[in-house]
Amino acid sequence: MNSWCPARAQRRCSSSAPQGVAKVRRWIAAQVPRSLSDVPFRRYWLGQGLSLVGDQIRMLALPLTAVLVLHADATGMALLSAVGMLPWLLFSVHAGAFVDRRGRRRQTMLAADALRALLLVLVPAAFLLKLISLPLLFSVSFLVGTCSVLFSVSASTLFVSLVPSDRYVEASSLLSGSRAAAFFVGPGIAGYLIQLFGAPFALLADAVSFVASAASLAAIRPQEPPPTLRAQGDVLAGLRFIRSSPILRASLGAAGTISLFQSFFAALYILYATVSLHVTPFEWGIILGPSSVGALLASGLAARLSRRFGLGRTLLLGTLLYTVPYLLVPLAGGPHALVVATLFLAECLVGAGSMIREIASGTIQAVAIPDAVRARASAGFVGVSSGIRPVGALLAGGLAAFLGVHLTIWVATAGAALAFLWLIPLPLARLHAAADFAKAAGPESVGG
Repeated sequence: MNSWCPARAQRRCSSSAPQGVAKVRRWIAAQVPRSLSDVPFRRYWLGQGLSLVGDQIRMLALPLTAVLVLHADATGMALLSAVGMLPWLLFSVHAGAFVDRRGRRRQTMLAADALRALLLVLVPAAFLLKLISLPLLFSVSFLVGTCSVLFSVSASTLFVSLVPSDRYVEASSLLSGSRAAAFFVGPGIAGYLIQLFGAPFALLADAVSFVASAASLAAIRPQEPPPTLRAQGDVLAGLRFIRSSPILRASLGAAGTISLFQSFFAALYILYATVSLHVTPFEWGIILGPSSVGALLASGLAARLSRRFGLGRTLLLGTLLYTVPYLLVPLAGGPHALVVATLFLAECLVGAGSMIREIASGTIQAVAIPDAVRARASAGFVGVSSGIRPVGALLAGGLAAFLGVHLTIWVATAGAALAFLWLIPLPLARLHAAADFAKAAGPESVGG
């Protein structure tokens, strides 16, 4: 078996080969995050990864159904976008109170997945029966958004029920990495499915992804915290807890500022870059597709950054990297190739910053919010950061009518870049590990 070894070295070769294989196996095992060795979390992670890819398919297939099948105009498209985000504004806080009082978060998430799958099946069924209409798409978008609110506010508690506190950063990085990978591959898959089967039938892929997510949830049994008792004012208990905690208050202020000005930017970005910078559809594919690699790479670096520089500084770095590169957009100019390269660079940096900030912020919320108000406090974050987006988009349209699109883009990017100011009063240098945030967060419960 070891004929290639000199006779004198036969014994050494026969013993070193298994040792070499063992070293390789240990090295491979060391590269696999410890969280993935936990079967319940691995199942949850895989289910959510598939669901995130499905979300990217729906984000393209639903509006294209309105455009290509129903010939929707600009007003119809704006309404379709707005009604999908409206549940986050209307229901987030009450959904958090409902979930905390009810308990059984996994069951709520499972039901939300099942309902979303059924709702999306209605669109291709209505197309086949020649019953499809814009009001139907509005209804589906609104109800899917409502189910997503319930799913999101429940997921924060399920996460801490699945993951030990010393692995919050690692597990958050894995989930954020799945989101970044979905941003990368999802639009391409969506385009292929729409080209092959048509936009209404491409939505079936998202329905299947929700079934996969539901199956992953059905296969796990985490020990969840008990439900909270109903009390007067408990709907606002999460917001009161955030207000009482300087760390959470500053984090929410930064998140709300980013969301407000980012919605300004998003409402005008494609219009500005297409009309003023003459970006073609092919170039949009270059700018928005491969640039998501920045987010994917950053999701793997976030844990290392937090260990090296501390979680507080990592949050500040992510916030700056997420917002400041937007300033490259109104600065873009010169030869057309330079314009495209500038927008590509901006998207890469913003994608990386968004992942670093998301992982750091998610870890801080996981350790700083007690179980008694977790869903309600998470709902407060979701309600502000997502619910403010429709408001920002409407304000952007009004401001652009007075200032012009280019100047409004400057307002949007400059406003977002100033979001880091919320974090400056915090002792970020001293808040190194997750446990430091847990100690400094504030009272353990408020009106729970």
